[in-house]
Amino acid sequence: MPIAAAANENLANISNVLIYSAMAVYTLAFLAHIAEWVFGSRSAVGRTAAAITTEAAAAGTTAAASAQGGGTAVLERPKVVTRSTAGSRDVPDGPGAAGTSEKGDVYGRIAVSLTVLSFLLHAGSVLTRALSVERAPWGNMYEFSTTFGMTVVGVYLGLLAFKKNVRWLGLPLTTTILLDLGLAVSVLYTESDQLVPALHSYWLWIHVSCAILSGAALWVGACSTLLYLFRDGYEARLVEGRTGAGLRSHLAELPQGRKYARLKAKLALRTDNPMSRLPSAATLDKLAYRINATVFPLWTFTIVAGAIWAEAAWGRYWGWDPKEVWSFITWVAYACYLHARATAGWKGRKAAYIALAAFGCYIFNYYGVNIFVTGKHSYAGV
Repeated sequence: MPIAAAANENLANISNVLIYSAMAVYTLAFLAHIAEWVFGSRSAVGRTAAAITTEAAAAGTTAAASAQGGGTAVLERPKVVTRSTAGSRDVPDGPGAAGTSEKGDVYGRIAVSLTVLSFLLHAGSVLTRALSVERAPWGNMYEFSTTFGMTVVGVYLGLLAFKKNVRWLGLPLTTTILLDLGLAVSVLYTESDQLVPALHSYWLWIHVSCAILSGAALWVGACSTLLYLFRDGYEARLVEGRTGAGLRSHLAELPQGRKYARLKAKLALRTDNPMSRLPSAATLDKLAYRINATVFPLWTFTIVAGAIWAEAAWGRYWGWDPKEVWSFITWVAYACYLHARATAGWKGRKAAYIALAAFGCYIFNYYGVNIFVTGKHSYAGV
C-alpha cells in the first residue's frame, strides 16, 4: 500500500494567498458589472419597450377602426398572448446589460477581463492545493466549494468564448462566487491534509469531478430559469401596457388597502429597466432547457459512478445513505422537469418552478446533507 505524502505547507500557503487574491479581483469584477448595469442605456430600452407595446396593441386598434368603417370590412383576428408558455410572445431580446451605452459596454468588457484574471488566480489556488498533498483537490467541503466555484466561472467564460450572449450572467455569477468563496474560507476551511482511507480510489477523480461539472452547469441553468420567471412577468405586463406610464397609472388607480398589489406594482416599476435589457423569456427558457438536458446524462453517470465506487469501498452498490438518497431525489426532480418541459400545459413557468426545486435539491444535497446529516459521506471536514 503506498504511503501518503505529507502536506507541503508552502504550497498550501500559496494556495490560500491565491484564493484571497482571486476574491479581491472577483470583487472588482462585481463592481465593474454593477457599473455596466448602471450605465446601461435607458433611452434605447425605452424605445424598444414602446415599440413592442405599440405592436401588441396594433391588432386591437386595427379591429376598432375596421368596425367603425362598417360595410364589408374584414376584422383581423387579434393575437392571443398566453402567459404560461415561453416563446408565445413575439418579443425580441433586450440590448444587454450595457444597452447602447458605450461607457456601460467598456465597464462590461473590464468586468469580463477581471473575471478572466480572477479565474486564473482561482485555478492556481486549486492547483497548488492539489500539489500540496498530491491528490485530487476535492477531498472536503472547502476544496469542493473552491473547485465548484472555479468550474462555474469556467463554464461562463467558455460560453463567452463560443460567442454566446451571456454577459448578462456576469453580475449574478460574481455575486454567487463571492458568497461561495466567502463561505468556504470563513466556515468550511480545512487545513491541507491527506484523505480518509475510504476516499483513496481513482473513482474520486471520476465521480466527484462529474458531480462538480454537473453542478456548475446546473447553476447556469438555474440562474437562467430564475431570470426567465422575472422576464416572463415583465413581458406579460409589457403586452398589456402595464409598464412605464401604464404601470404608474395602474398603481395610482389601486386602492390604498390593496397593499400587496401596490407593493408588486412598485417593485415592477423598479425592476422593469433591468428586465428589459435581458434576453427574451423564450431565449432564457431555451438556454436553461438546453443546459439542463445536456447535463442530465452526466448527472446520471455521476450517480452510477458513485454506486460502483460504493460497491468497491463498502461492498454494496446502494445503501440508502442520505447522500445517495438526495442524489437520487435530485435526479428524479430534473427528470420531472425534462418531462414537464416536453408536456403540453406544463411548459413555461410551471416547468421553471420544477427546475428551481431540482436545483434546490442539489444545493441541499451538498450543504444540508454534508453539514447537518450523518452518513458514510460525512467528509465535510467542518
